[in-house]
Amino acid sequence: MLKGISPLLNADVLYALRAMGHGDDLIIADTNFPSDSIARQTRLGRLLRIDNVTAAQAVEAILSLYPLDTFVEDSAGRMEIVGNPDEVPPVQQEVQRAIDRAEGKSWPMLGVERYAFYERAKQAYCVIQTGERRFYGCFAFRKGVIPPEGK
Repeated sequence: MLKGISPLLNADVLYALRAMGHGDDLIIADTNFPSDSIARQTRLGRLLRIDNVTAAQAVEAILSLYPLDTFVEDSAGRMEIVGNPDEVPPVQQEVQRAIDRAEGKSWPMLGVERYAFYERAKQAYCVIQTGERRFYGCFAFRKGVIPPEGK
């Protein structure tokens, strides 16, 4: 345990979050996502896990440390529902609230078509699979920067 760091963030996840650079993507995946096969294609090359928690709980812990990219519009993305891309199911609403709390303001997620999301995930730095069992609990977050103190 470390002071000020969520106990959900295990050593492997902390390593990946720290190793990522500006513009790298992080994928948060539900239990139905093809996490292992896609994770093997990422920069890290292996699957990370935050088990037994919802997507929103994992996102809240991650965003307590991870800055979102302010230079792009798609720094927060959600997998769209096939056949109904504008619907935002409860799992995505919960993650949206976690993002807004972490950023201290409204920070909209952009929808990403299912197969486009898979392709984005393959190009990501890493995939973290959660214990989320609800459909469409899959998200992409692009890492931003932390400015020097006093700036």
